Amino acid sequence: MVEWTDFERATIQDIFSKIDPDVVGPAALVRCLVVYPWTQRYFGKFGNLYNAAAITSNPNVIAHGKVVLNGLQWAVKNMDNIKATYAELSVLHSEKLNVDPDNFKLLAECLSIVVAAQLGKDFTGDVQAAFQKFLAVVVSALGRQYH
Repeated sequence: MVEWTDFERATIQDIFSKIDPDVVGPAALVRCLVVYPWTQRYFGKFGNLYNAAAITSNPNVIAHGKVVLNGLQWAVKNMDNIKATYAELSVLHSEKLNVDPDNFKLLAECLSIVVAAQLGKDFTGDVQAAFQKFLAVVVSALGRQYH
């Protein structure tokens, strides 16, 4: 079980109260698919992913980005039991979708960049540390089925 400080709990909740999942989720997924093009192999049914412009305007990418960020709300609401919260998603991504768990780390990196850009000067070193700890716990929970 992860130990959260009061500051970390408050910071994570504050971040999610300030960001718009309909903007941040798609932006993070687009960034991941553009910067790490090998991640596109999991989205073959999404249609045209041939270049950055196509990825950015792809309605399936946008929709899935929203799903991903809204899914992170589960972790925010269940910070004391993130592994159990994501147990079914871990099985889905491992056994049905066969997603390489390293891709969760890549998406988390992209999410950190997008959130930092959204929050600007409010994304201090302490805030970043709390956010990255949170994302590391989520990534670990999603990769749990692989272990």
